[in-house]
Amino acid sequence: MPMTEQATGAHHPQPRARNGGHPTVPAVEHVTGAQSLIRSLEEVGADTVFGIPGGAILPAYDPMMDSTRVRHVLVRHEQGAGHAATGYAQATGRVGVCMATSGPGATNLVTPIADAHMDSVPIVAITGQVASKAIGTDAFQEADIVGITMPITKHNFLVTKAEDIPRTIAEAFHIAATGRPGPVLVDIAKDALQARTTFSWPPALDLPGYRPVTKPHAKQIREAAKLIVQAKRPVLYVGGGVIKAGATAELKVLAELTGAPVTTTLMALGSFPDSHPLHVGMPGMHGSVTAVTALQKADLIVALGARFDDRVTGKLDSFAPHAKIVHADIDPAEIGKNRAADVPIVGDAREVIADLVQAVQAEHSDGHVGDYGLWWTDLNRWRDTYPLGYEQPENGTLSPQQVIQRIGQLAPADTIYAAGVGQHQMWAAHFIEYEQPATWLNSGGAGTMGYAVPAAMGAKAGRPDRTVWAIDGDGCFQMTNQELTTCALNNIPIKVAIINNGALGMVRQWQTLFYNQRYSNTVLHSGGAGEGEPTGGTRVPDFVKLSEAMGCVALRCESPEDLDKVIAEANAINDRPVVVDFIVHEDAMVWPMVAAGTSNDEVMAARGVRPDFGDGEDD
Repeated sequence: MPMTEQATGAHHPQPRARNGGHPTVPAVEHVTGAQSLIRSLEEVGADTVFGIPGGAILPAYDPMMDSTRVRHVLVRHEQGAGHAATGYAQATGRVGVCMATSGPGATNLVTPIADAHMDSVPIVAITGQVASKAIGTDAFQEADIVGITMPITKHNFLVTKAEDIPRTIAEAFHIAATGRPGPVLVDIAKDALQARTTFSWPPALDLPGYRPVTKPHAKQIREAAKLIVQAKRPVLYVGGGVIKAGATAELKVLAELTGAPVTTTLMALGSFPDSHPLHVGMPGMHGSVTAVTALQKADLIVALGARFDDRVTGKLDSFAPHAKIVHADIDPAEIGKNRAADVPIVGDAREVIADLVQAVQAEHSDGHVGDYGLWWTDLNRWRDTYPLGYEQPENGTLSPQQVIQRIGQLAPADTIYAAGVGQHQMWAAHFIEYEQPATWLNSGGAGTMGYAVPAAMGAKAGRPDRTVWAIDGDGCFQMTNQELTTCALNNIPIKVAIINNGALGMVRQWQTLFYNQRYSNTVLHSGGAGEGEPTGGTRVPDFVKLSEAMGCVALRCESPEDLDKVIAEANAINDRPVVVDFIVHEDAMVWPMVAAGTSNDEVMAARGVRPDFGDGEDD
């Protein structure tokens, strides 16, 4: 999102005053640009950098060796550095940092930058660039990373003068973390890193036009409160912005005050306790029947930090046809983008919800209280009739849903889960209960395979006190598993569950349903096992041997009888990374499902089961 789309004054840090007098003049240090960069990172509070050195960024790595405040984690691939920065940011709420050299080092960060952009995650990516005089000459390892990433960053900078480094780093962190969070790229020419300069802190920020609105308009809040108490079928549609704003406590107060049902998107899981009686589940293509249907039949949708994306709305022109829309978002560009808002509210979710609570209380004091009794009769009937569930395989093999459910049940209460993308991602969303914010990390907008292992690594680096499980697929795992070496060598003991069904599972599911079971290039194994060879799952590579070679404890589970014992063994190991290869049934599918491009009215509770919302029975 361009910074000009942000609609309160940018923070300009001033030198601290002593003894209540005038601001002191900061001490000036004579340093290289590279030293200035590391000092700047220390001052903005960056304690962990994920990266790989190379020629153009190498000057920055020398002073980093002397820093006692910045830890560098040497990853095995720049994509791992980017996703680790994202996982760190999602788990801690702080800005994640990754670093790479010019050319291919920088372009390897493109995928995680795009991923962070789609999910509004605050990261700062620092890249080296060829010397300023060589820019534009197709010099060795040159790439226009500023141009390449312009559509997928909140803002980016090209720094060619050493004296600009402190201000640029301060601005980058400020932009990344304020307003709608997002990724910021800082590309620094090699000669700027090598040049001599002076360093003083804090610098004055210069960000004309960057004024994110955080305080909502009081009139809009009052209008929203009136609609809430007048509605008969309201729904609180909660998106990831509520977690990013730290607004989960306020959300619980609002929900319990109104008594309205709450649906939390894939990016918002944990923002409202799954176990709360007002929670009706996750909406969307693979959302719960109750959540999908609640939005379709609502007469009022209060969208908080959500963006009406296609995975939630299905066919847009048939989405929630009878609902008025209250849409609150920090980013004014999102309001009205996909669905027109009857009451648009621009502001920080925490302030919006806090003000809504007061406004609804005022309505209640005036005798205006919403009556949602009939609505809850319908909601509870749907919830009872179409609960989330799964069938055990008839051949006695492991159910992937059961594996994921038992991991969630046997892990410590404050465990952080990072998922890859595909069937296992949806099962992890459905069958693990999320009671706290920042315990569920996934690639929601971009849908990036290979996200789980490096994101879990970043989360564990940022929250070493917490258990971190990566729920991954055998396809996703083969994209970024080399970061297990990084984990083993840097004392980052994550746990990885490979849901190994021998296929690119979600694509295979679509082939089953829509392509006449023609499994073109989704099988990850060699085809039927020969005499004496193990059956089921991907066996080339052997994930146990591969994980052991990377310094991990590796286990395999193939039968339901061993499931709890193996998970308990993995949970008991906390000094090294642990990988468990779960060989699961290949034909398991994710249900419920709304087929792409169709209306949410056509939600299927299971294969061949279309809900009947008239009498609660299947047709």
